Amino acid sequence: TKENLRSGEMLVCGDQWPIFLYTQYIYDPDDPWCGLLRSRLLVCAYKHVFTSPSSVEKEPKATRSGNARLHGMTCVTIASISYIATQVRFALSSSSVFSRTDTTTDSETFYHSLLDLLEDPEECQEVNELLTWWNRQVFPTSSAAKRPVSANSALSKIRQKRLAVNHSSNLDLVSS
Repeated sequence: TKENLRSGEMLVCGDQWPIFLYTQYIYDPDDPWCGLLRSRLLVCAYKHVFTSPSSVEKEPKATRSGNARLHGMTCVTIASISYIATQVRFALSSSSVFSRTDTTTDSETFYHSLLDLLEDPEECQEVNELLTWWNRQVFPTSSAAKRPVSANSALSKIRQKRLAVNHSSNLDLVSS
């Protein structure tokens, strides 16, 4: 199989997600959300790119501001997670040139398949938990790293109701 991948006889589609996306590189086919996009490799790559290479270490020693600070980035976004996952996937591939239209790595499909999941309104609870987890890893002092809203709180109920209303409105628009 490895030789078929190297030779190009076998291609991995962009919607086939690699194991490095998962905590401790363990994929649970019965619960694909379990550990998804929570690997140490992704967090280290994210910090390397957005906060500074030294921020990956326990005791950061950066002497300059990282990209996040320079660009006013105070929280993790679904696009930035998808971007880093795409960059790591490419770095681990045997391709020598990054291109969004490369059919060998299928990077564009990979990136968009992650975005499709993370932008799906049906997945908002998991995505919100994921973003909170990421913000605790990367921006622990930011307000975006806050605790998740309690499921039975008034705020949670208001948000659930708003989501249901918006979802219903979207369905009405589609059917008309």
